[in-house]
Amino acid sequence: MSHLPLLIPLSLLLPALVIPLVGFWRSNLTPAVASLGAGLSFAFAVFGLLAVLSQGELRYQLGGWPPPIGIEYVLDALSAFMAALITGIGLVALIHARRSLLREVPDRIVPFYALALLLLAGLTGIVVTGDLFNLYVFLEIASLSAYALMAVGDERAPVSAFRYLILGSIGGSFYLLGVGFIYFTTGSLNMSDVAQRLPGLYESRSTIAAATFMVVGLSLKMALFPLHLWLPDAYTYAPSAASALIAPIMTKVAAYGLIRLFLTVFEPTYLRDMLPVASIIGWLAAAGVLFGSVMAIAQSDFRRMLAYSSVSQIAYVGVGIGLANPLGLIGALLHILNHAFMKGCLFLVAGSIRFRTGISDIPAFAGLGRTMPWTMAGFSLAALSMVGVPPTAGFFSKWYLVLAGIDASNWTAVAVILASTLLNAVYFFRILEKLYLVPPHGGAAQVKAREVPFEMLGPVLFLAAGLLFLGLANAVIVDEVLEPIVASLYNLESQGL
Repeated sequence: MSHLPLLIPLSLLLPALVIPLVGFWRSNLTPAVASLGAGLSFAFAVFGLLAVLSQGELRYQLGGWPPPIGIEYVLDALSAFMAALITGIGLVALIHARRSLLREVPDRIVPFYALALLLLAGLTGIVVTGDLFNLYVFLEIASLSAYALMAVGDERAPVSAFRYLILGSIGGSFYLLGVGFIYFTTGSLNMSDVAQRLPGLYESRSTIAAATFMVVGLSLKMALFPLHLWLPDAYTYAPSAASALIAPIMTKVAAYGLIRLFLTVFEPTYLRDMLPVASIIGWLAAAGVLFGSVMAIAQSDFRRMLAYSSVSQIAYVGVGIGLANPLGLIGALLHILNHAFMKGCLFLVAGSIRFRTGISDIPAFAGLGRTMPWTMAGFSLAALSMVGVPPTAGFFSKWYLVLAGIDASNWTAVAVILASTLLNAVYFFRILEKLYLVPPHGGAAQVKAREVPFEMLGPVLFLAAGLLFLGLANAVIVDEVLEPIVASLYNLESQGL
């Protein structure tokens, strides 16, 4: 049981190293090896989540060296929740990826699966590590894998990936500078140990500099407005399988890093009251919600519309962090979960459309609701959830964010969330109109359009059905999973929410 924190990333890292050897022998086996590794990691993550919720946190000391000298991996309620989400979405995306890769980049299947597992290993490592520097190591493993995955798209992909590399490296450097200041100030890198040593050092300039650098670095990785400049091109020009893997989870893990800093490394009141970090994040996120929604309306390319939509949706998480109260954190965590399912489903749909028709221009979608009915049914559920139509999952995370805004008397946040819901309806309902109300134009794309193989359709329908399940089971998820997370982080066990 105590080995679970290590087994989650290790079951991804080992197959990533084996896949090049398997691919040299028989490349057609690499999808199975990758899916097996991701499935095993997902099983460990789910088992770990159940164990943590019933028994408390799990800790593993690497090499037998106790912290703060050694590196410690920790599964608490928050990290176990994120690990299960990352591995679950990653497994679904990898299952969908094979046929898409054969169509778009058939000569790069082996490196894609190796890099995809390295990406997932890095992301799960970020959430299970209890060491600030080790978090940076895993952050760079995931980032380098993402740069490479995005660079193998069309002719514009290398430029967008290079821009992502430059800005991502700046973000990583900022975070590392902050970790350096933390070490100089406290003499420790273990999160729990640092949290115990910092309270008497909060007035120190080095502590203020550490908090500032780390928040800015993770905000850039999170694509928080206006640090989002790398995201639209990266998501638009990458291979469909890469976008479907990275878009639902990459920025959410950076958001996890911010939440971890806010509530575990620093005391909850430090970045809210002593430094105005929460307020700044809240205002930037509110602007990002509106900016991303308006820019999404202006796009005619489906994948670019989804990219700007991601800028808006990750800003919802920023709003929850910025509100800095328990309801806001519940809303932020619930939206991380819901958006991973929503955006994962939408990017899988984009890949399915590209697989069958080769198109991504929204005006050319006319009549696809009739020729690809099941795929478009999945899109419709995801679109309604993005808008926030009950009982889909998207409604409930927005509901908690609105409640958090009311609780904090932050009427600007409430107004922004309600306004963005209307903007979301504008850019998704215009696509639904094209799909179901406009007859096919009779072009070559419509002639080729038909339902995708079940290997691709199954993941789309699974995520779409998941949005209904998450909506209907919302109360159970909040009561059994998210409230214990918030209670432990805010030390509200005896106070309630």
